[in-house]
Amino acid sequence: MKQYIGLLAFVVILICSCAEKKEETAELPKRPNILFIMSDDHAYQAISAYDDRLIQTPNIDRIANEGMLFTNACVTNSICAPSRAVILSGKHSHLNGKIDNLFPFDTTQITFPQILQDGGYQTAMFGKLHFGNNPKGFDQFKILPGQGAYYNPDFITKNEGRIKIEGYTTDIITDMTLDWLKKERKEDEPFMLMYLHKAPHRAWLPAQRHYSEFIDKTFPEPKTLFDDYVGRGTAAKTAEMNLLKHMSWAGDTKIPPSVLEDLGIPPVSPWDFGAYNGNMKRMNPEQLEEWNKVYDPMIEAFKKDFPDMSEKDQMRWKYQRYMQDYLGTIAAVDEGVGEVLDYLKESGLDENTIVVYTSDQGFYLGEHGWFDKRFAYNESFKTPLLVKWPGVIKPKSKNTQMVQNLDFAPTFLTAAGLDVPSEMQGENLIPLFEGKNEGFRDAVYYHYYEYPAEHAVKRHYAFVNEEYKLIHFYHDVDEWELYDRKKDLLEMNNVYDDPAYAETVVELKEKLKEMRVYYKDSPELDQKYIEMYNKKR
Repeated sequence: MKQYIGLLAFVVILICSCAEKKEETAELPKRPNILFIMSDDHAYQAISAYDDRLIQTPNIDRIANEGMLFTNACVTNSICAPSRAVILSGKHSHLNGKIDNLFPFDTTQITFPQILQDGGYQTAMFGKLHFGNNPKGFDQFKILPGQGAYYNPDFITKNEGRIKIEGYTTDIITDMTLDWLKKERKEDEPFMLMYLHKAPHRAWLPAQRHYSEFIDKTFPEPKTLFDDYVGRGTAAKTAEMNLLKHMSWAGDTKIPPSVLEDLGIPPVSPWDFGAYNGNMKRMNPEQLEEWNKVYDPMIEAFKKDFPDMSEKDQMRWKYQRYMQDYLGTIAAVDEGVGEVLDYLKESGLDENTIVVYTSDQGFYLGEHGWFDKRFAYNESFKTPLLVKWPGVIKPKSKNTQMVQNLDFAPTFLTAAGLDVPSEMQGENLIPLFEGKNEGFRDAVYYHYYEYPAEHAVKRHYAFVNEEYKLIHFYHDVDEWELYDRKKDLLEMNNVYDDPAYAETVVELKEKLKEMRVYYKDSPELDQKYIEMYNKKR
């Protein structure tokens, strides 16, 4: 009888205990939805939350106003497809294998969307992936083939094969995203939605409604527009990203090939005339008529002015044309972000949704006389990052920690209550969201591989903390650069050989060596990828 009473008491205690645990679990916050918004080549300088001298982006800024603005976010490898591979895999390029735009993504890599899908999340992707293969771990996707087109684009879809849609790419991607949220989202499951814009990637074709708005604007020139690279090494001096020398007249600034031929201006590259003709052919008659109505007066003015232009005049002219079209493409992105944020609010989804806005890397907007990215210098190395998460992130917060695109995967998995694979190399950002910065990394690692190739930026890796940036250029050179990030904000003065920094060089070289070991990079892998790259080319 005593044994029975004891057993009964144990069962009662066990039942009560289970009831308590169940009640505690019920009180835990729901797993958040995740909306990941990424543009292609969107410079932080072109978001008004960072700098309002070039453009106003009120909708993207809303994310910072309702959440957190990261002022020191950066990438591990500043080039499109490798950046996406890092984001999806949570691993540096040398481990996920996607070192450049040439190599296909290794589909045996486990990505965070796969883990979220297996963990009960509904997943979808719309827009630009740029991998050369279809995404894994998605219940629905519609992605641009390769770079995609700005007008009347084709899409590779999960369920409909390859389709073509009339309209402007940014608007179409926004409509797909909203359509999925309204019609395909399952209300009983959390979601992870990737909303990925092509804009503002080269060759910068704005939406029709923004032609007139931007083509007559004049923008402030960066202080380093006419940089002569004195004090920098071979890499900066030989890179092919200069606005005057390497930005194309037809493909980039939109002067028709026939006009260039009449003026005796040769194409800058084989891509030049073909890109222009290809972009114009994508437009339907109505779109082309609107384009010509706005762009023809600019072309006529150029025909009149060009014969008297000095090289400095040409540089300034190209810079203005670059900004007019580049920023024009961003205007539609900002509008689309506003539409999606509005729907989240109207539907109540915003209360339990993490919203991230970022770019696959930074971009040069005339700084150092350049366009494009690739270098470990600030404009391409740093990237915009704005995050909101009601109840977790305080509105109008700012964070200065060195976060990377490497960190998204472990952050999203942790937020979803799922295990983070041990091979993922990023850090969980949730403590930073909560204002807890203690113990976070104080330095990051960077490695760029795509050389020799377009834009001719030499291979290099770097150690970067808040004070210094140590870069090693290798392959066909063996050169080091050191920048004092506190004293030299524009990165104009390489102090590697300055005796005053001798001890700093020794210390940072050792830290770089340790960091390469920590992230499992090595000289042997450098050589392996050089050999693989040479065979691929």
